Amino acid sequence: MTIKSSQTLVEEAQKNIETLSSTEVKTLYDNKEITLIDVRDIRELWKEGTIENSKHIPRGMLEFWLDPESTYYQSNKIKDIKKLVLFCALGWRSALATKSLVDMGFTNVAHVNGGFDALKKSGLKVIAKEKK
Repeated sequence: MTIKSSQTLVEEAQKNIETLSSTEVKTLYDNKEITLIDVRDIRELWKEGTIENSKHIPRGMLEFWLDPESTYYQSNKIKDIKKLVLFCALGWRSALATKSLVDMGFTNVAHVNGGFDALKKSGLKVIAKEKK
């Protein structure tokens, strides 16, 4: 049996989604034109923090939390949004997550090339994520 590598899946996803540079994201963020969605695992947020005013939707729950027909639906996660911009650590999980949202029918969605690391370098404010 031959399986596609995760890298191949990411490369295929990137052909069908919008990818923004961290500089583009910073401009959109500063102009309040986007909602940043952090899809990293909660342990990553506890360890490294997250971007101020971003929303956390773990990659494993993304489709369920954003599907109005799912018992896990969380309408508060995306109310009053303009454009969803997803990020993970480096941009691989967010590419796959963005493709999944496009497949679900979301049209105003993109992801960040370089992920959280690139966003930090672009000057976006990082805040601590407290354990509850």
